[in-house]
Amino acid sequence: MNWNTLLSTRRHQPGSAPTLFRSHDRSQFQRDYDRMIFSSPFRRLQNKTQVFPLPGNVFVHNRLTHSLEVASVGRSLGTKIAQLARESERVDHPDILEEIGTIVSTACLAHDLGNPPFGHSGEEAISDFFTNGEGQFLKKMLADEEWEDVSRFEGNANAFRLLTHTFHGRRPGGYTMTYTSLASIVKYPHESKAATKGHKYGFFQSEKETFREIADALGMILLEEKPLQYARHPLVYLVEAADDICYQIMDIEDSRKLNILSFEETITTLLGFYDKDEDKDELETIARTREIVTDKNEYIAFLRAGIINKLINACANTFRQHYDQIMNGQLRGSLVDHLDGTLKRAYDACTSLAYARIYHTGIVTRIQIAGFKILATLLKEYIDAILEPRTYYARNILSIMPEQYKVTPQDPLYAKVQTVIDYVSGMTDSYALDLYRKIKGIDLPEIR
Repeated sequence: MNWNTLLSTRRHQPGSAPTLFRSHDRSQFQRDYDRMIFSSPFRRLQNKTQVFPLPGNVFVHNRLTHSLEVASVGRSLGTKIAQLARESERVDHPDILEEIGTIVSTACLAHDLGNPPFGHSGEEAISDFFTNGEGQFLKKMLADEEWEDVSRFEGNANAFRLLTHTFHGRRPGGYTMTYTSLASIVKYPHESKAATKGHKYGFFQSEKETFREIADALGMILLEEKPLQYARHPLVYLVEAADDICYQIMDIEDSRKLNILSFEETITTLLGFYDKDEDKDELETIARTREIVTDKNEYIAFLRAGIINKLINACANTFRQHYDQIMNGQLRGSLVDHLDGTLKRAYDACTSLAYARIYHTGIVTRIQIAGFKILATLLKEYIDAILEPRTYYARNILSIMPEQYKVTPQDPLYAKVQTVIDYVSGMTDSYALDLYRKIKGIDLPEIR
């Protein structure tokens, strides 16, 4: 792969061709970034759980704040790799390399757009409805590839769909993003059939040909035709690294705020990222800072900032070391997977701590249990309604569906089911809970 084709200003819209690099004093990639910031799906991330439900007076991360922080880290990584790309090969339009930081930052903003409400358990809840719940009957009515999509719902594939699908009443091409921004979002560039059980994938059958068109235009390496599988766009590694860096470190910080971890446990965990010999000067600065800063949250924030900077530099160096493998589509795993030494040991220790003490704590488990019940109920009610839309109840429940999710009797079953999933997965936590209560007759404020 080479940067001359990997960096393209062509947009996903009918009759699209490569456009001017700059338009109205912004590059095409800056326009992508602004389009994400002002989009409705991005705003809705403020009311979607990251790990912890919003507990009121203690502010922890939601999907929106997480995505903004990932975008900041991604911009730094992209800026570092732009210099590497400039040194590594001749590019027809060198100015375009300056936009790598913007491209990566845009993809970081969009990387969680397809995730449903109630955190990571939301994906499991949707899949479980079809594999173990009341949606099992649809298996015999769908093609094998279609069933793989709905029964193994994937937030990553859903983000690509959200950005490229033409919803009812909307303009063709979805958000009409540039090919490069779209490809940089797809962490797993293969269809569900190519993903082994328990692993992720990057696009549904409904967007398969869209992804093929984008990948071929960018010169991405085709690995398999059946099932369809490509090598990653190189910038995906930077988006993934930014996400890995942020969620791991920020989950530790949030856990301290919620008293899941003590202050001393948090400090010990974070100091594990510093080598007592190689980082002697930094450790001395950290010790002096602790004498000055008495606010515990501020001290943890100081440590966190330094660690994120170390991980950015390490991941950029890893990209540099494996540059040829990345450009040849041969590198397996993430950049974080290829770290070594003190940073790798500390990162793995954070992962172990998170699974042992954080991700299965009471408040997290309770929202997961509730999410399963809420999402299963909403899926059942709306799938029943689209299959039998003439009943009195169905007409009423479908009438409160936004216009973009309307279906017609002529639509294939797969499209109808996907539309329900689009609607449910796009909900915020509070909207899903409110609609569930109304459907179940638990809450009807108009009646006192």
